[in-house]
Amino acid sequence: MKKRQKENILLVLVNLFFIVICFCVLVPVLYALSVSLNAENSLLSSNFSFLPEKLTFANYWAVFVDEPILLWLKNSLILAVITLAISLGTGIPAAYEFSRRRFPGRKAILKVLILLYAFPSLLSMTALYKLLTPLGLINTKSGLIIVYTGTMAVFALWNMKGYFDTIPTEIEEAAMIDGASPVQIVLRIVLPLAKPTIAVTAMMVLVYVWNEYIFAVNFMTGSDTYTLAAGLYSLQATEMSGSWPVFAAASIVVSIPILIVFFALQKNMTTGLTSGGVKG
Repeated sequence: MKKRQKENILLVLVNLFFIVICFCVLVPVLYALSVSLNAENSLLSSNFSFLPEKLTFANYWAVFVDEPILLWLKNSLILAVITLAISLGTGIPAAYEFSRRRFPGRKAILKVLILLYAFPSLLSMTALYKLLTPLGLINTKSGLIIVYTGTMAVFALWNMKGYFDTIPTEIEEAAMIDGASPVQIVLRIVLPLAKPTIAVTAMMVLVYVWNEYIFAVNFMTGSDTYTLAAGLYSLQATEMSGSWPVFAAASIVVSIPILIVFFALQKNMTTGLTSGGVKG
């Protein structure tokens, strides 16, 4: 009984600790929400409160009416969807091949890919700019897609390969004995089992493209080509010229699509390999 009581007390303390951590993480979000509903153009005040004294939704109205946020949303969606499709379309087959096949140069290729992925993208910006300029890909969505895909396809490969390595090959061998073709084994057995990591990989790719700022600002010029991250910066270029409540409102609006995708994928993201095997 004493051991169980100690375990219960420890569990309560751990839960309280994580509740406090979650609250600390949510403080900036709640503060941004408070500022976005504030009628005054102020970021900091002596009498701080999460509930603004003068409540208004005019800042959200200004985001959609006075700023081209829908155009920025369209640009970000195009970049995110195409980058996701190419990254997963190339990363998943490559990850499966590297996981299941043993061919000459396999380890060397993997080491080179992880080295390239670990290389800071900021340091490669000048080289990428010089490579894309002669091709006419600067200030185009195609140029950004190439940059984003080159980064996230490698991430998808490594992330998926680690998961494919945990899938027992005996499952595939049993299916092969039953007469299943290699394509059927991948589509009907391997990919359903890999749904959790596919969801996680897709979410990470979307978050990266959605929040990417450095390349979007330097490779795209003009408000009509801005992504959401670049557009948000343009709303608050300087503290004196911008409107903090409008900026906060735009930040909240921009976060909503990613939250929707996260909750839509949450079930698959929390599904384990064992439950996938049972369903199969």
